[in-house]
Amino acid sequence: MRIQFESEFSETRVRQIAANARSRFERMPGLRSKAFTVDTENKEALNFYLWESEEAARAFFSPELVERVTGLYGVYPTVQFTQVAELVDNQLPAVRSA
Repeated sequence: MRIQFESEFSETRVRQIAANARSRFERMPGLRSKAFTVDTENKEALNFYLWESEEAARAFFSPELVERVTGLYGVYPTVQFTQVAELVDNQLPAVRSA
């Protein structure tokens, strides 16, 4: 999810929104991880979600969610879906495929 600000950008506000939202995503069914990012130079927040399935991702990004995010940030977000080709997670033991 990309939130691109035109003028009313505040890094502090973006970080506050992320801190306040964090607990809603902890242990969320179907969500493996989420990264909140802030890019001050480009006036944007880019949030990465890693879901267990495409169905879980698409179910989460409902029109109601997009409306709620628009209210939080004051900017309409862009949602894009993509597939993960490979993932390195150094917090988990390496899994070898045969």
